[in-house]
Amino acid sequence: MLLKKNIPIKYVFGKIKVEVLLVLLYALLVEVMYINIHFTRISIPIAVPTMLGTILSLLLAFRSNQAYDRWWEARTLWGAIVNDSRTLARQILNFVDTPYNSVEALYFKEMFVKRQIAWCYSLGQSLRGLNPVQEVESLLHSGQLDYLEEFTNKPVALLELHGEDLHRAYKAGWINKHQQIELDRTLTRLTNSMGGCERIKNTVFPATYSLYTHLALILFISLLPFGVIDVFGMMMVPLVVAIASSFLLIEKMAIHLQDPFENKPTDTPVTTIAQTIDRDLKQMLREYQEPKILSPKPQTAAKFYIL
Repeated sequence: MLLKKNIPIKYVFGKIKVEVLLVLLYALLVEVMYINIHFTRISIPIAVPTMLGTILSLLLAFRSNQAYDRWWEARTLWGAIVNDSRTLARQILNFVDTPYNSVEALYFKEMFVKRQIAWCYSLGQSLRGLNPVQEVESLLHSGQLDYLEEFTNKPVALLELHGEDLHRAYKAGWINKHQQIELDRTLTRLTNSMGGCERIKNTVFPATYSLYTHLALILFISLLPFGVIDVFGMMMVPLVVAIASSFLLIEKMAIHLQDPFENKPTDTPVTTIAQTIDRDLKQMLREYQEPKILSPKPQTAAKFYIL
């Protein structure tokens, strides 16, 4: 996720440097034709690109809003994951009865909470198309890691282990029926949040809408020099580049926001959120240590975003 400050100009315009270069060359070509070849009839009324630019602005505004909605929904879902992870850990630590400091029950609590931490890391890695098990082995024992090998969707496997352990705790008398129901409701909310994230990840933004908007942008940029060359002369070139850059940046912003799980600076910061959950849940276990930062390291790879 991009931070509020310190976003470098190089990063912003680096996204459209090829397009800006092409626009610059195109505007210079039109200027050369107008002056040296005396091709003076190439100008068109300014109303033509103005009208097209107005329509294009509406299209880009709609696309930007829809892209931001996808990004915000992803962030909302991960906010719910934070809350439900804390709730699940609190319920496990307080519901599970440990008479006479039963070593087995105490181990059960620790194992369950650490597996929830692993689930958060695993889900974030999975959504980004990375190895969902890498660097979380320290939170799981060998039997759990072997169990994950049977599943394509590793976060689903971890939730399945949660469910099995809750059933085992109920049979052992560590929790009662009502507590099991409440814990299962929390697991259901986590499952729903995971499903919402996967829906955003797997639902492609309508390709035809993107294509038509991009074609309209190309047409607008193509006509713009002919509409302003009579009025601005040589100043037409920087003017066209500036206007085209504005529209191109808005289009790029929408493209990046519409896919919030692609391991980019504009992503939902799932790694940072998972580290927050890691810190909070380990403090609840009274064994806090600084969460291990997954690579690429946030705040060090680039100071203007977090992963």
